[in-house]
Amino acid sequence: MLTRVSVNGSGTSDTKSAMLALIGREVGDERVVAAMARVPRERFLPPGWRHLAYADNALPTQRRQTVSQPLIVAMMTAAVDPHPGDRVLEIGTGSGYQAAALAELVRQVVTVERVPELA
Repeated sequence: MLTRVSVNGSGTSDTKSAMLALIGREVGDERVVAAMARVPRERFLPPGWRHLAYADNALPTQRRQTVSQPLIVAMMTAAVDPHPGDRVLEIGTGSGYQAAALAELVRQVVTVERVPELA
């Protein structure tokens, strides 16, 4: 089920706090919660979907791809156990949302995408 939310002109919403609270409960890593708070998910979405930026749902991008739901991105980020000196190689950039979350926590992220429209 897709949850509708309202996002104001600055790209923030009441549901961003709810999303971060969910991540905090489910993931429990304050570094990951802080990283997710700094990544503006609406920038990884087409204009027509930005009003749903902080719903915990995967959302469409282009070329039949999706931006993963925030909780899944947070869980994958925590599973890597990233540290400030780490270098990360990501295969399949997609929208770049996962890479942006990782970039908040590590020294360097190198990411590769084979689909030209997404690269």
